[in-house]
Amino acid sequence: MVKHKKGWKTRSAGRFGVRYGRNIRKKVADIEEKMREKHTCVQCGFPSVRRIGTGIWKCKKCGYTFAGGTYLPNTSVGAVVARSVKRAIEQRARDAMMEV
Repeated sequence: MVKHKKGWKTRSAGRFGVRYGRNIRKKVADIEEKMREKHTCVQCGFPSVRRIGTGIWKCKKCGYTFAGGTYLPNTSVGAVVARSVKRAIEQRARDAMMEV
């Protein structure tokens, strides 16, 4: 029989004990693992971005601090908004060129 360390199955959600149900504890553990890993910096490209607060992320290498998602620095909604803003800026530039 294989011996496992205490909490090998529950991971970070082991603090909840038997409460809240298995699926919710598993989702919490998955989210926390993704949140705690190192993410790449948008400024310097180094994998050293860490979460310092709810939605606040900071690169340990270059010191760049930015707002992002609560659990991940880049969210799918944020990517959609960035594309929309970029498209609007390009449209405004095209309209300005047409007027001249």
